[in-house]
Amino acid sequence: MDEIIERFDLDGSTLDASLPLNWNIAPTNEIYIIRDHLDLEKSERILDSASWGIIAPWQKNFAQARASQSHAINARSESIHEKPTFRQAFRTSRCLIPATGYYEWATSLGKFPPKQPFYITAREPDKSLSIAGIWSTWKSDNGEEIQSAAIITREAVGELATIHSRMPVFMERDKWNDWLNPKNREIEDLIALMQNPEPAAGLVTRPVSSRVNLVANNGPELIDAIELGEAQTLF
Repeated sequence: MDEIIERFDLDGSTLDASLPLNWNIAPTNEIYIIRDHLDLEKSERILDSASWGIIAPWQKNFAQARASQSHAINARSESIHEKPTFRQAFRTSRCLIPATGYYEWATSLGKFPPKQPFYITAREPDKSLSIAGIWSTWKSDNGEEIQSAAIITREAVGELATIHSRMPVFMERDKWNDWLNPKNREIEDLIALMQNPEPAAGLVTRPVSSRVNLVANNGPELIDAIELGEAQTLF
């Protein structure tokens, strides 16, 4: 928690303690989010947490809300402003999702064996990725609350496109204030903030073990590189 506060130059945190380290985050797991402090007149960036997978406001009960999250962990940048599940959060409550890296699985459209997992991270050591996201607070009729969030994705480019067709939208530092500002609600402006002339700049990829496919497996060894032999690579 302290590392994220320092790296993102945050003004504070709502959390009493760091979240457990997690190398294999699954839907509904708690993740860090960086958001604007909504209760203050002036804009401040704070660290908070949310359950991964945004919950649509029309879900009726806790069980339905939880079950729906696995279907809404990602929101497409091309249609986020139109989809009923995402559009209100996109307009009013955006966030950054800090991460050291993320996994992607090769599709049959690329040059690698389908379903081969890759770990994607920053080339620069110890640099956190700043992934664009949205968050919201769902409330049930009997007062239950879940704060949830989703990652925004876009069409993949460059080397990443040889693995998978999609990639996260990364938010550049000079756009953070505008992106997090809840008063910024012009759809065209928000869409423009997601545009980046070099969306994959500074990223590196490495193949990793298929052990990451099982959510019960967790630990730093999951991001260790493995060798892909010539027979495994499809050209």
